[in-house]
Amino acid sequence: MTKKMAALTPKHFLWRMDGAVAVIQLNRPERKNPLTFESYAELRDTFRDLAHADDVHAVVFLSNGGNFCSGGDVHEIIGPLVAMDAKQLLAFTRMTGDLVKAMLHCGKAIIAAVDGVAAGAGAIIAMAADLRLATPGARTAFLFNRVGLAGCDMGACAILPRIIGQGRAAELLYTGRAMTAQEGEAWGFFNRLVAADALEREALALAQKIATGPTFANGITKTQLVAEWSMSLDQAIEAEAQAQAICMQTKDFERAYRAFVAKQKPVFEGN
Repeated sequence: MTKKMAALTPKHFLWRMDGAVAVIQLNRPERKNPLTFESYAELRDTFRDLAHADDVHAVVFLSNGGNFCSGGDVHEIIGPLVAMDAKQLLAFTRMTGDLVKAMLHCGKAIIAAVDGVAAGAGAIIAMAADLRLATPGARTAFLFNRVGLAGCDMGACAILPRIIGQGRAAELLYTGRAMTAQEGEAWGFFNRLVAADALEREALALAQKIATGPTFANGITKTQLVAEWSMSLDQAIEAEAQAQAICMQTKDFERAYRAFVAKQKPVFEGN
């Protein structure tokens, strides 16, 4: 069952469509865009719905007011957590993990455009994206250790080492220190750095480039990028053989062939 996301009117973040690209922004810039229980849940539900949306081909998670996301709101999340029992706390941590799962399984390429602060859960959201652009002033901190918590939050111990390497991830997760934008680019966390006044433009241009590609095949690519983490090399090669055989049955594959023969640029339609 498909869903149309163009008319989405979320209560706890900004949403707009730029063609087939969905743009998300947290909307509390005066406090560096912290998350609340409600915005966590609404983001989770939105990314779950994106798995069934045929009018969205890519997603940009954009900074707002010079910052990406400062993590969980100290007063609206951290304070209440101190008073919760074990069952309530586990329900919360599972819910935040479900946001990452929804991002990984939404079937759309996600681009995080990071400016200023990306801390705690904000760093996790950037980490869970497929591609990351940042400004030279971006600072990304997996700061759970600094508030008395383990670094293993929302998949950080599984995903971050795959992006930047085990030793670098361990340093960030043990100390909670901020990773500079320059470190992030050198370590492969950020695909590239761009000027602050070009961040939105560059992120949207990249998203539009992906959105005009073979969207069914791109969804398969995202599925395999996640699924192959737990596969042996033999299993991964077989899974990719089956996935590619499915893609070879699409009209987009035929369109690409006919365009090549005609010396034209293919126009993909996602089927």
